[in-house]
Amino acid sequence: MTITRPAPDLRPARPARPAGSVAARLLELLDSRPPAHSLPGPCYTDPALHEADLRLVWQRQWLFVGTVAEVPEAGDFLTVDIGTASVVVLRDDDEQVRALRNVCRHRGSRLVTGSHGCVGNIVCGYHHWTYGTDGRLLHAPQLPPTTDTGALGLRPVHLREVAGLLFVCLADDPPADIEHVARVVAPYVAPHQLGRTKVAAQVDLVEDGNWKLTMENNRECYHCDGHPELRCTFFPTWGLSDDQVPERMRADHDRYLAALADLERRSDELGLPHGLVEDLVDRPLGFRVQREPLDGAGESFSPDGTRLVRRLLGDLPEARLGRLGLHTQPNAWFHFQADHVVTFAALPLAVDRTLVRTTWLVHQDAVEGVDYEVDELTATWRATNEQDAAFVAGTQSGVADPGYLPGPYSEAEEQVEAFVAWYDARVREAVAR
Repeated sequence: MTITRPAPDLRPARPARPAGSVAARLLELLDSRPPAHSLPGPCYTDPALHEADLRLVWQRQWLFVGTVAEVPEAGDFLTVDIGTASVVVLRDDDEQVRALRNVCRHRGSRLVTGSHGCVGNIVCGYHHWTYGTDGRLLHAPQLPPTTDTGALGLRPVHLREVAGLLFVCLADDPPADIEHVARVVAPYVAPHQLGRTKVAAQVDLVEDGNWKLTMENNRECYHCDGHPELRCTFFPTWGLSDDQVPERMRADHDRYLAALADLERRSDELGLPHGLVEDLVDRPLGFRVQREPLDGAGESFSPDGTRLVRRLLGDLPEARLGRLGLHTQPNAWFHFQADHVVTFAALPLAVDRTLVRTTWLVHQDAVEGVDYEVDELTATWRATNEQDAAFVAGTQSGVADPGYLPGPYSEAEEQVEAFVAWYDARVREAVAR
């Protein structure tokens, strides 16, 4: 696996900035970061800079929010909060998935509460304005007869489905590169047929850390000795290039290379894309995708690598197809196996709190207690997420310490540098507008 370190000297030219503004302070902190080092402490701890992140990044980029399996029937919805903004994603009466601002057009009351649910119509609990699942205003008591109710529908939010993955963008003019990303990523994801899956489990975990620390932690396996359950199926040398493998681990690495060659051969026979494609820094919707082998039986995230669900996804003919790994900037990562899919969405709650929503998908016809057991299905990632939450909380405490200084990344943390460089580039682009 070849990972190219992004060149820090290719950052956009520094835009003019008003002295003393929050944006100016953020840019000065980014300017002060040595190449391949962590961010200055205030980038993780300052509430004003967190609000700038929401404005400059989260309200401008494509964000992963869920899958079609979470809204399988007409009226089914999920909600996502980004700072003070709330979005409801739902399947309308015509079976189309759409996204709407979760704000009543009367006096602004929040319309839908709860992370998931089902509605016939969307009814405001305050004054009973009623909207269809397509967002049209259907009923508003005692409005003057001359009111143009056609102009009072719920405000739409840009939504794009990519092979069953749902992304939204709060910007009026969202980045167009999602079309390119979809063309690249969809063929990798499509064989798992998310439209024929159901939610087996979903866990919301709040990490006591800034959203960037959550993402940075996910972008490296330098700390994976702290994940004993995950290490059962991740090869010991996963993420290391050939020249980084110590001699004592050469046998493990040779075993990984043999498994990779076997997986690539079988993927080619089945017509499954598998090669590494990454564009992590320069693209607004930065991404990385690759199919890789799992250790042990090579089938799933279990202690011995054997499958966790008897019913395989889509029309996949066998279980030993490794792991399709995908991540997207700024907030998601995914693992697709032949027997199930795990999706992760990171959502900022506060400067030092981040929601990590983990969802396990299985074939829609798989039967709990017969084809899978929820506790077994979720065990590896429930444990891993709790361990990661502790790592993130410890780092948040450390970067808030007056003694913290940005430290250098190791060779194993090149994707962390890519994430930070992506964040730096998006902030500069937004400020320059």
